[in-house]
Amino acid sequence: MASVLALGLDPKFADFTSMPGLTVELVQAFIDAQVERIRSRGYEVESCLVDTGNNAEAVLKERLDKRRYDCVMIGAGLRAPAQLLLFEKLLNVVHARAPGAKICFNTTPADSAEAVQRWV
Repeated sequence: MASVLALGLDPKFADFTSMPGLTVELVQAFIDAQVERIRSRGYEVESCLVDTGNNAEAVLKERLDKRRYDCVMIGAGLRAPAQLLLFEKLLNVVHARAPGAKICFNTTPADSAEAVQRWV
């Protein structure tokens, strides 16, 4: 069974001011549903949610050092323009700590499983 690390921005650190109606709880529930959707397609998946920079690199390094992943799926919250520097740092951590892992990106929050399937 292929293993996937679903890397994303912890909704507790997201700025919802431009997205009325979204809450931390709603976004977390959606993330959880997407992880389950990937699992339902036969992948072993772990979620790794990070903050906006204070501990993000250390959290990701620790996770990648614990086991090997076939794929790292990076969520849209980390790819937002406001997170560009963090995204670059995390991408370089993945490159250094998991050089054999495929890297994929969802195009919307709803197509994470399809992103994984493109590469593993």
